[in-house]
Amino acid sequence: MHRFSRPFRPGRPAIAEIASGAVVTSRRDGRILLLHLAGEDRWCLPKGHVEPGESLRAAARREVREETGLRRFALGAEIVEVHYRFYDMRRRVNVVKTVVYFRASTTVTRVRREPLFDDDRWVTLAQAHRLVPYATERAVLRATAARRRR
Repeated sequence: MHRFSRPFRPGRPAIAEIASGAVVTSRRDGRILLLHLAGEDRWCLPKGHVEPGESLRAAARREVREETGLRRFALGAEIVEVHYRFYDMRRRVNVVKTVVYFRASTTVTRVRREPLFDDDRWVTLAQAHRLVPYATERAVLRATAARRRR
């Protein structure tokens, strides 16, 4: 059962959360790494909460390492910042979330997933657009494509 519910519930308390992540691409063929989150049955980009006192870059680096097992990758420039909100049923609060995504690249394509993920795929940008379910992640992919054209 999902612990998140939409829509946002204006009558409930709200908290702010900040997260950081990366669009990890293969230097060999430009494919993008997606992870499949088992508990929510959805494909996503690596990301996670920023710890107190941690920079956005450090959080993105840590989250990529934790979620993918990748140790050798280059973390590049910021791509985009996205915002969304949802109701967290477990905590019974609305969450207003900000996520900052960075570019990352690697020559290593063998992933050792964190246990909350049950699959991973290196996909084209077009495939990633079809697989990720949320508009905010598609916005990250569009921003990634726009930066590639520059």
